[in-house]
Order: sequence, then structure tokens, then C-alpha cells
Amino acid sequence: MLSTEQLQALVIEALEDIKATDIRVLDLRGRSGFTDIMIIASGNTDRQVKALAGNVVTRAKENGVRPLGVEGERQGEWVLVDLGEVVVHVMQPSVRDFYNMEKLWGEESPKQRQE
Repeated sequence: MLSTEQLQALVIEALEDIKATDIRVLDLRGRSGFTDIMIIASGNTDRQVKALAGNVVTRAKENGVRPLGVEGERQGEWVLVDLGEVVVHVMQPSVRDFYNMEKLWGEESPKQRQE
């Protein structure tokens, strides 16, 4: 069984393998009842978003972690991969800017960091 930190590292590596951009790790321990770590990343096209999420799922399974759920694969604008202690959101930049999930958790969005 992987620790939360090992799972987080595995997810980041899987995202970097397929050239995700703006990877953010939000530590939600003590702030959320549904997960400890949220990782948000961007993919430039629906195809890349699907590939990024797919690589996360594949790498998790190779390491004995079965996803609790994967949603949004069909459209490819925003795919959520629920690995329990780590939840991964892969989004196209326009969708990410619109929902601004970082702000919901008190973090800066990629757009704010560029300004």
C-alpha cells in the first residue's frame, strides 16, 4: 500500500510524463472530509486531458491502487480521478479558469500567478 506522499509523487510523475501544465498540489488535510490531497493540472486539448487522466489511472493500477472513480472521460474538458487520499482534476485551461478551484480552497489560480 502506498502512503499519501508516495501516491502524490506517483500522480505528479504520471502527469509530467504526458506534459501536463500548471500542476498544483493542495494539501487539504484538516480542511476536507473527502480527501487529503487535491492535485489540479491542465492539458491543452481534450485528447491530452484524457491521456493525462488515463496515465494517472494506469500508473495507480500498476502500483496496486484502484481508482474509486473516474468521471468526465467522454468529453475530455475536465476529468476527475478519485484515488481516495488523492483526488486529481485534469482540465483544459478555459475550464480551469472558469471553475477556479484553487480559489475555492484559498489558493491562487494559474491566471492570478501570471499577473
